[in-house]
Amino acid sequence: MLKVKIDGAVREYAYGTPYHAIAEEFQKDVDDDILLVSVNGRLRELDKVLMEDAEVRFLTARDKAGYMTYRRSALFLLMKAYYDVAGKEDISRLHVCFSLGSGIYIETRDGAQADEQLLGRVKARMLELRDKRISIHKRSVNTDDAVELFTKHHMYDKARLFSFRRSSKVNVYSIENFDDYYYGYMVPDTGYVKIFDLALYDKGFVLLLPARSDPETIPPFTASRKLFEIQHEAVVHGERTGIFDVGTFNTQIAHGRTEDIILMQEALQEKQIGDIAARIVDTGRKIVMIAGPSSSGKTTFSHRLSIQLAANGLRPHPIGVDDYFLNREDSPRDENGNYDYESIDCLDRKQFNADMQALLAGERVELPHYNFVAGKREYRGDFLKLGEGDVLVIEGIHCLNDKLSYALRPDEKFRIYISALTQLNIDEHNRIPTTDGRLIRRIIRDARTRGNDARCTIRMWDSVRRGEEKNIFPFQDSADVMFNSALVYELAVLKQFAEPLLYSVPRDCPEYPEAKRLLKFLDYFLGITSENVPQNSLLREFIGGGCFGL
Repeated sequence: MLKVKIDGAVREYAYGTPYHAIAEEFQKDVDDDILLVSVNGRLRELDKVLMEDAEVRFLTARDKAGYMTYRRSALFLLMKAYYDVAGKEDISRLHVCFSLGSGIYIETRDGAQADEQLLGRVKARMLELRDKRISIHKRSVNTDDAVELFTKHHMYDKARLFSFRRSSKVNVYSIENFDDYYYGYMVPDTGYVKIFDLALYDKGFVLLLPARSDPETIPPFTASRKLFEIQHEAVVHGERTGIFDVGTFNTQIAHGRTEDIILMQEALQEKQIGDIAARIVDTGRKIVMIAGPSSSGKTTFSHRLSIQLAANGLRPHPIGVDDYFLNREDSPRDENGNYDYESIDCLDRKQFNADMQALLAGERVELPHYNFVAGKREYRGDFLKLGEGDVLVIEGIHCLNDKLSYALRPDEKFRIYISALTQLNIDEHNRIPTTDGRLIRRIIRDARTRGNDARCTIRMWDSVRRGEEKNIFPFQDSADVMFNSALVYELAVLKQFAEPLLYSVPRDCPEYPEAKRLLKFLDYFLGITSENVPQNSLLREFIGGGCFGL
C-alpha cells in the first residue's frame, strides 16, 4: 500500500490506483468538478495511476491549469463532433483563431460559413458524445510516425510542426476513431466537458465556455467588436504572408528569411503607428490617453507615437500617470494589507485633473515626478505650457477610465488601447494564449530591470491578471483606436532570453509547473538572434538595447 497525503490527511491506496478513482472519493467535498491532479508538485492527468507515496492536490477549472484543461478538452470534443457531422475532409479546414470573451472563435480555411443547421447538428453530436462518457485516449508515437499520421489525415499544419520537433515522441489524443494533437493535458473522458454552447459570429462561430471565475455557468456572450477586428486583422495578415502557425514560421526561418520577416513586421507596425498619429492630427485633440495590460509595450509605443506626431508637425509631451501616485502612506491597501498600486485610488486624481485643465487653458504648470524609492511625489522644476502645436501623450493603466480624467471632456481626449495579441497558432487547433506572450515578455523585463527571477514574476502573475480584469479590460471598448503590439517573430527571439530564467525555477516550488509549461511551449520555436531587431522596436522594451533608454 502507498501513502497519499491530501489536504493534510494521509490515506493508503494500492499501487496502480487511478487518480480519477481517488478524486471520486473527494469530489463531494469540492464545489467544482475535479479535472486534473498535482502529484508531488507535478501535474498529471486523472487517468494516470498511483506509483509512489505522494502528496496530492486536485485542480478544478478555478485553477489555471484545470481551466486550460477544460477548454482544451471542450475544443477536442468539438473537433470530434464536427468530424462526425461534416466529414473528415472538412475537419482539416477548421481554424481556431483566437479567444473571444470566455469563448473561442473558429473559422474555416476556405471561408465557407457555418449555419444554424450545421451548428445545431454539431452541438447535438457533442451532447451525445458527452453523455456516452467516451474515453479520451493518449498514446505516445514516434515523431516520424506522427508526421505520417497527420499527413494522412490532411492535417498538414501538424505535420509541419513535428518536422521541427527535437523530441523523438509525440502524444496523440483520440476520441474513438478521431486523432488529434493538443499542447497540454486532457480530461479522462468526454463526460467531463459538461457545459458549452455554440453560436454563429461574423464569418465563423464561437465555442462558448464558462469563465474561470464561475465554471458552472456560461456568461452572456458580449464580444468586443473592436477587439475582434484587430485580432481578425492579424489572422488575415498571417494568411497573406504565409505565416499563420509555428510550422510555417519555422519553415521561413529555416529557409533564411529571418531578416525579411523582422523588417516586414516592424514596417507594418510603423505604418500602423503613423496612421494613428495622422488620425490624432485630424481630430485636433490635445490629449492622447494610452492604456493597456501589463507588458503590452505601452512606454515604447508612446515614444514611437510621439515621433510620428512630431513628424506631423506637432510637439508631443509625454506624461506618466504613475507620477501622480499618492504618497505611499496615503495609498489604499488590498485585502491582504499590501499597498494596492493597481487601484485607481492610488492616484491623486484631483491634482491630475487640475493640472490637465490648467494646461488646456494655456497656463504654466509644474509637473510632478514620483520617487518610487522614497514613496513620495516630488517637484523638480519641470514646467510645461502648451502652445498651438503641443499635445500631451499620457500613458497609464487607468487612462481609458473616465474616473481618472473626469474633468476633461470626451472630445478633448484621443484614447488608445494597446495589447500584445499573439498572432500565431501552434497549429490549426492549438491557439497560443495572448497572456503567455505577455508573461514571457514580463519575465524577461523583470529579470533585466528589476532583478526579479522568473519564479517571482510567475507567482505574482495571477494578481496582475486580476488587476487587468478589474481596471483595464472593462474600458477597452471606449478606445478610439486599438493597437496590436505583438510581433509574429518575437517568441523566437524571446526564447533565448526566457529559457535560462525558466530553467532556474526550482522543481520543488509551486511555480515550477508553469515554468515547465512555458519551456515546452518555447521548444516549438526555432530560436533566432536579436541582432537584427531594430533599436526602436517594441521588443527592445523587454530585451534591452533600445534607443529609448528603457
